[in-house]
Amino acid sequence: MSGGRGHEVVRTRAGLAAVRSLAEGEVMHPGVGPLVEAEQLYARQSRLGERLETASAAGLASLVVFDVGLGAGSNALAAWAVSEAAPASAARLSLISFERDLGALELALAHAADFGIAGASEAAVRAILADGRHETSRTSWRLERGDVLEALAREVEPAAVVFWDPFSPRANPALWTVAAFTAARRAAGTHCTLFTYSASTAVRVALLLAGWAVGVGDGIGDKTATTAAATQVGDLARPLDRRWLARLSRDDVPLPVDAPHGAVQTVAGLPQFKE
Repeated sequence: MSGGRGHEVVRTRAGLAAVRSLAEGEVMHPGVGPLVEAEQLYARQSRLGERLETASAAGLASLVVFDVGLGAGSNALAAWAVSEAAPASAARLSLISFERDLGALELALAHAADFGIAGASEAAVRAILADGRHETSRTSWRLERGDVLEALAREVEPAAVVFWDPFSPRANPALWTVAAFTAARRAAGTHCTLFTYSASTAVRVALLLAGWAVGVGDGIGDKTATTAAATQVGDLARPLDRRWLARLSRDDVPLPVDAPHGAVQTVAGLPQFKE
């Protein structure tokens, strides 16, 4: 299908539309497609609707969500839809999307029907592309364009939820390092949770070394599991345990590129793995 600014619309094996980056050679949300993955893996697994209501009950006016890797906008729009449908008594959503290249979002808008963009959500996407900001009575959506790690360092309001969805470590290695997840950890609130599609050992080790508690995330499509992380281990449904830790004893265990000397021993000594 037609492309633009380095992206094209392709069809997954299930016949669903998805965006492929020509430069990176990767498809965004392959398999089950962007709408299902965004709703199940990010919006539903983060319990976003419930957290908007509990935030209000705790006296908070808004709940901050970091959308790292805006791409074609599916994750952001899934969060936006949850907020817009929430009761008036719920906290407002403060949604911050981080992205360098808006080509995928522009292409998704050009194929709006394939990507579930219509009506109010179309107006929101157009505003983000034109002005970098969109506001409703329920939702504040802001775009931070440029280097993600620099943008995270500028954020002053801590995140309650992080959707971590950049290109894979092969295509975008800088955003899967200990340094990257440390930047996210510094910007996280007391009970922040982070969700990502990767279940690789190297990614989980990077998160652990960055100060996150790490657990098994929901499976989706052909993936039997993804990864969930949190600032508090008690906020994880299925934290990694010593059985997972045993795999780090292999000589060929994959580690993040910036893992420090003695990384395996450091991980083994973390409170999460104390019996």
